[in-house]
Amino acid sequence: MNKYAKRENNLYDPHSKEPFNISRSAIEMFVECPRCFYLDKRLGLGRPSLPGWTLNSAVDKLLKSEFDILRKNGERHALMKEYKIDAVPYNHPDLPVWQNNRSGASVIHAPTNFKITGAIDDIWLNNQTKELHIVDYKSTSIEGEVSLDGEYKESYKRQVEIYQWIFRQMGFPVSQTAYFVYVNALKNLPKFDGKLEFKSTILPYQGDDSWVEPTIFKIKECLDSEVIPAPNENCEYCAYRRFIAQELEEK
Repeated sequence: MNKYAKRENNLYDPHSKEPFNISRSAIEMFVECPRCFYLDKRLGLGRPSLPGWTLNSAVDKLLKSEFDILRKNGERHALMKEYKIDAVPYNHPDLPVWQNNRSGASVIHAPTNFKITGAIDDIWLNNQTKELHIVDYKSTSIEGEVSLDGEYKESYKRQVEIYQWIFRQMGFPVSQTAYFVYVNALKNLPKFDGKLEFKSTILPYQGDDSWVEPTIFKIKECLDSEVIPAPNENCEYCAYRRFIAQELEEK
């Protein structure tokens, strides 16, 4: 099968009674560009795929394993102690499901009949308030200190806010404070020796999920329409399509 062929499955049908799956990444695509979202979900014309972030995935897996060791015994991680976070890795039988990219945590949004899903990295249980902290792992390699500043990191913030919304809809008490466990690969060491060394940092973030449900209603309106939305003027994918079309017209 041609991987670049028009997709025929997992398309939105306005007349279907079955819940339609809207992933966290799909919501992000809609925020970035409603046209790209519509082309994907209604017409089966997705964006070109990107290569997998295998190094990032390896770091995520190792971090999950590290926190799982402590999860079994209800122990705090050394980073939690360093940053004075009074919490432990949350131990719940459904955690493997919530962390799985093929399933994730999910909830049916009754007004739209959308199944909103998202695969989390981790959850911590606050020892004092008994609220849950959404936790996301990030890996990078930059000079200086990591931060949540920068335009592209706004998507990181929306990511944890969607997770916060999902778990609140599932009935869990969720703290506004989410945490990013950031590991930064050091580039200024004298030699490689076949291994990377990381500096680990925890960045707290005060989430606000008030935008999530209004956006879900906008997604419903978008998908129910027979009109393809206008492109986001900052969308690189739409700009590329436009430039290619112009070049072909001139040939």
